[in-house]
Amino acid sequence: MHNKDRFYNGIAHEFDQLMDEYDLKRRLEIVFGEMLTAEELDSASVLDAGCGTGWFSAEAAKRGANVVSLDIGPALLEMVGQKCHSLRTAGSILTMQFRDNTFDVVLCSEAIEHTTSPSRAVGELVRVLKPGGILVVTCPNRFWYWSCVVARILHLRPFKGHENWPGWWQLRGWLSGDGMKIEKMRGLHLFPFVIAATRPLLRVLDKFGYPFGAIYLNMAARGRKG
Repeated sequence: MHNKDRFYNGIAHEFDQLMDEYDLKRRLEIVFGEMLTAEELDSASVLDAGCGTGWFSAEAAKRGANVVSLDIGPALLEMVGQKCHSLRTAGSILTMQFRDNTFDVVLCSEAIEHTTSPSRAVGELVRVLKPGGILVVTCPNRFWYWSCVVARILHLRPFKGHENWPGWWQLRGWLSGDGMKIEKMRGLHLFPFVIAATRPLLRVLDKFGYPFGAIYLNMAARGRKG
C-alpha cells in the first residue's frame, strides 16, 4: 500500500480536530437534507464508502438505515465505532469485496479524490448498488485545484494523501454511464471556506449551486441506477 493511501489512517485520532467544522456540517446538510430523504434511508441497506471517522455513517444510522462503513484505515474504523453502530470493514473503494447489486444506497463523501483513480472508484460504487438504488457522491471540483496547491505550499492544509480532484463534467460523465442517471447535481462553497467571517455569505451563495455548480469549490451529486 502506498504511503499516501495510509496517510489518513495515520491521523485517525486527530482527524476530527483537523476537519473544517463548517464544511462538514454543510456536506451533512446537503446529503441528508437535499440528496436523500428520511424515507429512502429508513430500513435501507447503506454503504458509507470511504467513511473516515463515521459522520455520514452516524447520520444514516440515525435515520434507520442498516449501515456498512468501509474505509482503508482500521484506525479510522475504530473512530466510527465511537459514533454509531454499523458493520465496519477495512478495504479500498477501488476494489471492494461486496457482490454486485448489494446496497440500496451508497454514500461517498470526499473520498474518491483520495484514490489513485476516481473514475474507477465511481465504477465500483455503481457496481455494488442495486438496480433502482441511489448513489450520492461529494468531492472537490478540479476547477479549484489551484487552491489546494497554494494551501499546500503555504502549509495551510495538513493533509498529504492523494489529491486527484475530478472536474464537474468528468463527474457528470461517470455518473451517467453504467445504467446510471443523474437526478441532482449541485455545487457548494463558491469560494474556499477558510475565513470564518465569509461563511454566512457562502451559505447564501450556496442557493445558486444548482445552476452554477461547475464553478463551485465542491460538488454533490445524486444518481440512480437503472
